[in-house]
Amino acid sequence: MPAMTVNDAPVMFDMDPETPLLWALRDAANLTGTKYGCGVGDCGACMVLIDGEALRSCLVTIAEAEGRTITTIEGLSRDRSHPVQQALVAEQAIQCGFCTPGIVMAAASLLRRNPDPSEADIREAIPNLCRCGVYPRLITAVQRAGRVTRRRETISAAPAPGIDPADAARAVPAMGSASGGEADGGTTEPED
Repeated sequence: MPAMTVNDAPVMFDMDPETPLLWALRDAANLTGTKYGCGVGDCGACMVLIDGEALRSCLVTIAEAEGRTITTIEGLSRDRSHPVQQALVAEQAIQCGFCTPGIVMAAASLLRRNPDPSEADIREAIPNLCRCGVYPRLITAVQRAGRVTRRRETISAAPAPGIDPADAARAVPAMGSASGGEADGGTTEPED
């Protein structure tokens, strides 16, 4: 059984050693933030950090990962406070979000090595494919995350995960709660 450290926890996978790490993470460890995109290493949606290096988990077997330290998007920052996550939100460099975890992991690896990357450095280190075409904003976001990493800038925190639906309904009037009452953010009939 291949053993490794996943998001700071020891893990042993009782699976065929030739199983791609992607499937062990998603199916056995229930870490579904690592996405299946192409399965052949082209898209980067399955990018994770292996001993700090951004690698495509669809191309790494669990046998090859044995004894190594794996970080998935879930382990990078549980509260979305990593500078890359904050900068992607602030620069609106996320659209559908499918490719985002892989991009975040590639950018985090880059900034660990080089906290002041040039545009060329970013393009080389983040070869991920994005169907929504966020590339110009992605460059800006990674450069901003680098400034945060170097303590030259701060970014206001993104909303915490798991916002209460009633709070969301109060913040966004078009949303209503299941009960439909005004006190809990639902809609009411207009006054005459």
